[in-house]
Amino acid sequence: MSFRQRRCFLVLALLLGFSLSASHAQKKLTLSTKSQDAKHAYAETIKGIESFQQFQPLQQLAQSIVKADSNFAMGHMLVAAFSQPDVRTKITEKALQLGAKASKGEQLYLEATSYAYTNNREKAIEIFAKLHKQYPGERRVCMMLGQLHQQLGQFKEAISYFEAANKIDASTPRAHSMIGDCYVLQEQYAKAREYYDAAISRVGPDASPFGPFFGKALSNIYEGQPDPAIAAVKEFHSRYSRNGSAEGFPDVWIWNFTGRVNLEFGRYDEALKCYETGYKSVPGSSIDSVNQKVWFGRVFHGKARTLAKMGRHGEAQQYADQIKMMIENGGKEGEQYWKAYHYLAGYLKLESGDYKAAAEHLEQSDQEDPFQKLLLAKANLKLGNKSYALDICKEIVKNTNNNFDRALAYPEAKKILASAGTF
Repeated sequence: MSFRQRRCFLVLALLLGFSLSASHAQKKLTLSTKSQDAKHAYAETIKGIESFQQFQPLQQLAQSIVKADSNFAMGHMLVAAFSQPDVRTKITEKALQLGAKASKGEQLYLEATSYAYTNNREKAIEIFAKLHKQYPGERRVCMMLGQLHQQLGQFKEAISYFEAANKIDASTPRAHSMIGDCYVLQEQYAKAREYYDAAISRVGPDASPFGPFFGKALSNIYEGQPDPAIAAVKEFHSRYSRNGSAEGFPDVWIWNFTGRVNLEFGRYDEALKCYETGYKSVPGSSIDSVNQKVWFGRVFHGKARTLAKMGRHGEAQQYADQIKMMIENGGKEGEQYWKAYHYLAGYLKLESGDYKAAAEHLEQSDQEDPFQKLLLAKANLKLGNKSYALDICKEIVKNTNNNFDRALAYPEAKKILASAGTF
């Protein structure tokens, strides 16, 4: 699965809360389509989402819904979830237009989902809450409410809705995994792992759902425990390699993840091995030449940071220079990678003790990335700009976007604030 596909799937996971439970007796939405093929494809797509099935087959299955009934509004809204943002907007508009002939419940669902797609979470919650009162047995509404509250950092409310979804049907893994995410963001890491394990237990022995495996790994990283984190990723990697999830995409991204865990926990030789192994998976893979260059650049990036940590600053700089040349030679397409270059240059300067140059580069790095912001805070602490550094750390701990960068940055930002008596 490519990074683009995984990003689409993450959007899908965040924006949809579908599941089915034929045995639940409470009132549920009625689908306004006469096509049995459309209903079947819709149900199977929902089941696949809740079961962490592979992106491409699900995308094709969703498209078969509207092929069976081109006037099925809920089907079009489901297709929109698998689409890139520019395409999603057009499909959503069509779904809303077709929704004029749908049931009142479907109309509310379509309207609320359209607000969720545009990140108007408060309005989406308002409509979904109304829908939940009318259809308390509709699991997908519970899931949507849980996800929207989670996105707003309202974890208690999110968990209550995910648990409500599980009361309707607890057989699928996704709600369990999302409860785990909520507990991670409340620093209840052991509790989170219980739910991640519950999610993993609900898939087959060869399935490789990204959310619970990497959620489990991140929970360990927050606690400063690299060994169980790497063990979780290795189990994912093993399953991923044998079940076809790669869809022709090299496993370089998994090696890079493992390499970075080793790097940030001081295992530099192991980190280099991971980056080099990942690099070998790129030539001969199915990705195009442009993306091969991008992945070569990412591998060089990781190796440069590792060499800098090892004190091999000259070698690290050589990789940084190669990356800079790749960006410059990439023309307009290369411009999007300048922030990544400044992150690397700042990292290298910080390790070599040139804190002024480090800060200058890191100011130009990705300020949405908590780890890069942490490096900027460290550089400013070294320069005596304590107040500015503490403000940066406060921003880091307020961030609720759970990812690898936050898992690395959050504990250290907390320590910096605690040592200053501001946490």
